[in-house]
Amino acid sequence: MKIKVALAIGCLVFSVFSAAELRIEVTKGADNAVRIAVIPFEWRGRGSLPENVADIVTSDLGFSGRFDTLPVSQMLSIPSSADQVFLRDWKLLNVEYLVMGYLTERGPDLALHFELYNIYEQTIDISETIVGSDLDLRDMAHYASDTLYEALTGIPGAFSTQIMYITATGENESREFRLNVADADGHRIVTVLQSKEPILSATWSPEGDRIAYVSFERDSRPAIYIHNLVTRTREQVTAFTGLNGAPAFSPDGSKLAMVLSKDGNPDIYILDLESKPRRLRRVTRHYGIDTEPSWSHDGESIVFTSNRGGQPQIYSMGLNDLRIERLTFEGDYNAKASLLKDGSGLVMVHRREGIFHISHLDLARGRLRVLTETSLDESPSIAPNGSMLIYATQVGGRGILAGVSIDGGVKFNLPSNEGDVREPAWSPTKRKNFVTIDN
Repeated sequence: MKIKVALAIGCLVFSVFSAAELRIEVTKGADNAVRIAVIPFEWRGRGSLPENVADIVTSDLGFSGRFDTLPVSQMLSIPSSADQVFLRDWKLLNVEYLVMGYLTERGPDLALHFELYNIYEQTIDISETIVGSDLDLRDMAHYASDTLYEALTGIPGAFSTQIMYITATGENESREFRLNVADADGHRIVTVLQSKEPILSATWSPEGDRIAYVSFERDSRPAIYIHNLVTRTREQVTAFTGLNGAPAFSPDGSKLAMVLSKDGNPDIYILDLESKPRRLRRVTRHYGIDTEPSWSHDGESIVFTSNRGGQPQIYSMGLNDLRIERLTFEGDYNAKASLLKDGSGLVMVHRREGIFHISHLDLARGRLRVLTETSLDESPSIAPNGSMLIYATQVGGRGILAGVSIDGGVKFNLPSNEGDVREPAWSPTKRKNFVTIDN
């Protein structure tokens, strides 16, 4: 029996407050959704399990909007392996694929075996077994979902990721802000920081082990902090007079772009986190407002928002020659842009007919596509697989999180019953080791 190492996400943050979980509500699915059945996994051990793996996988695949999952109540049989599959049952239900398997005890741990069975080809397209503890079951289920999703779509899954966001509860003097981290499906919410003062612009390091954010906790003035989620320590990295905002880690995690107004107007600076002492470099110099820096994936340029042309628009800058190029021309307001990983386009906040939407700009064709239909949309953040993005919006007068695929074909909401939710940030794919047993 050959043993290799596979990777799945680990929860690095710690809880100082139990927050209400988010609920995923798919509001628009893909027109050509794949019909799939996730069979309840057979448990071949003692007692009961703390998590229902099949339910988690069903929720993941359904949340993607690309799959039409068959309810268990409509299944005509419950196979756990290919030799138990009656093709006629599933063809009658128009099911194209089955996900099935079982869980067993493996010493002090659990082994999860899962298979992807192609009904029409009558082939086993995936057969894999992973080992983890009972506390890893949710992570193991997300790992299975990622594996299945990639096999069926050709796109890496993003279920083994996390989202970070800020909630605001209460009114006036009782107002409280919390910085939260949750699984991508809205479960296992933990609060990293809570404060009576605002928390803004939280962002992930490329390894997912650190976050940077703006807090007003000291003398009600903005300062940028870096919080290490592994060691549970943090440091204040700026406290200049005036604006300290919009931190963004470079792709290698060695630098932090930010906006400072210490020399007059808000400009973009880059702090070298590894130099001793740390070097601060000013990269824009303009009488307008330059803000919201975001890095290209090769770390050689940034995109940012500026009103140097009279209205907020998106610009790019090469960090070697400091050459600036305007990227957006359609509309009188474009802001908060992030480049897709392949550099082919960017997502941003775009105002059309007085309403703020999330839009995608194809940089090669210059084609702008509005992705959302809600209003007051803000703070888009792209999933690490580049296929989805999450953003903040208003529904019924309350701030919630929502998501949309990069082509606009899939949409979902993540409402919370606790306060206003804002400023989401999708994590990189931070993973831990699982043992995978070749079958």
